[in-house]
Amino acid sequence: QVQLVESGGGLVQAGGSLRLSCAASGRASSMYIMGWFRQAPGKEREFVANINRGGSVTYAADSIEGRFTISRDNAKNTVYLQMNSLKPEDTAIYYCAAKGLFDTAYNYWGQGTQVTVSS
Repeated sequence: QVQLVESGGGLVQAGGSLRLSCAASGRASSMYIMGWFRQAPGKEREFVANINRGGSVTYAADSIEGRFTISRDNAKNTVYLQMNSLKPEDTAIYYCAAKGLFDTAYNYWGQGTQVTVSS
């Protein structure tokens, strides 16, 4: 089993920055891809970004427009999401997720961390 624990959410003014962290424990070394998703009130959960163990990244270009940066520290089994130039529409619960190399879907999810951007 793998446990994911997010941290770093909070309240920030528009234009500000936050850095989210997600620490994996358990069989964390088996998690080939780690990613971030978010869910705004009344909306479906959406993909934000992911990164594999080699450092290759994928971003949801439409929603973050180059403002977010995902990174990973394999030694610490931790993935980060640096969010800059935050907008009120970035307000959501942000979830960390992970899957193994041969998994088609994300098998492990964190509990989520709230990000609120005020205008």
